[in-house]
Amino acid sequence: MSKQRAVRIILASASPRRRELLAEAGYKFTAVTPDIDESTFSTAGVTADEYAKKLALAKAKNVAEKYPDSLVIGADTVVDFGGEIIGKPADAKEAEQITRKLFRSPHKVITAVALVRRSDGIELCESDITTVYPKSPTDKQIAEHIKSGSWQDKAGAYAIKETGDEFVEKIEGSLTNVMGLPMELLQRLLSAITHQ
Repeated sequence: MSKQRAVRIILASASPRRRELLAEAGYKFTAVTPDIDESTFSTAGVTADEYAKKLALAKAKNVAEKYPDSLVIGADTVVDFGGEIIGKPADAKEAEQITRKLFRSPHKVITAVALVRRSDGIELCESDITTVYPKSPTDKQIAEHIKSGSWQDKAGAYAIKETGDEFVEKIEGSLTNVMGLPMELLQRLLSAITHQ
């Protein structure tokens, strides 16, 4: 553990949630926002898993260009709703449409994690999948959710809470994956690098 924490880590993300998860796990890192336009990445002809991996890798590589000696972590979260890729809503109207759709039936939350270090050619990318079983929200709950603005910048227009969630009955898989950074997967990838 001490060996992998000595590595200079950069989190290629603007997400406060990802920063919190990494800090809570005891990692020392710097956060740098990647300079990529996610809207230029097409969802056509790719699975949700492939799409998330493509974006996570693009984020990590973008930041790694500026910091070739650091280990850069990139991550991307999407929702797979019966084969449809659902990312972040553009506005309140889209957030409401997504919320009404997603919370009718189970869906998968996929977060891809990429590790890149240019100086020694490290490039790993894997993903984790968690199935979310929703509770059907009332119109009032949906209206309050949209009004709160908590859907902004969140894949699937919601962020699960560690203390339980009014929209979620149960999950199968990693909670931190649904929160945006699957810590079990990240720790496995970091361990694989330090034991090379």
